[in-house]
Amino acid sequence: MTAQTSPNTLTGAPADLRQSRVGKRPIELPKGVTLAIANGRIDVKGPKGQLSHALTPNVDVRVEGASVTIVPTIGGRDGARFQGLARSIINGMIMGATTGYTKTLQLVGTGYRAEVKGTTLSLALGFSHPINFPLPAGVKVEIPGDSKGTIIVLTGADKETMGQTAAKIRGFRPPEPYGGKGVRYQGEKVKEKAGKAAKGGK
Repeated sequence: MTAQTSPNTLTGAPADLRQSRVGKRPIELPKGVTLAIANGRIDVKGPKGQLSHALTPNVDVRVEGASVTIVPTIGGRDGARFQGLARSIINGMIMGATTGYTKTLQLVGTGYRAEVKGTTLSLALGFSHPINFPLPAGVKVEIPGDSKGTIIVLTGADKETMGQTAAKIRGFRPPEPYGGKGVRYQGEKVKEKAGKAAKGGK
């Protein structure tokens, strides 16, 4: 395991130093994960991939052995906010490079199905033509065989990219309020409205 400390090492704490309750907690680097800081960016490598992100301003990142700590370089509430933000980003990168993230989508509707063609996800969502969605780099997709094309499992190391990709796919046909047809996150509860026929029968 290798690591590098920030080139801008904190030489003295601000007089009114405040630390975030969560942000001040050290982050442990799992075995097989490396973290390096250079040229204003942080790079994390692990079993699930490599991630890079710009360093959060107004914080000092310290790496000692397998422990990463973040300290604000400005005082007051702003320092604590930057500290909390930096820890959240770095922790998310380490988790992504270590175990990755998963997003599962469900297609609800007669004839709705998905299939993978190389690096493209082809979706039949009740339109006159299929929707072909090029998968972003670093995102993998799997269609379980027993789902008959109605379950989409996305995996990747970058949490932000995963969220954006899942939201984009869902946006092609969001769940309808009448009947619930469309693309939904697995486990998502869709609030359905009663149709005109149901209202007329009251």
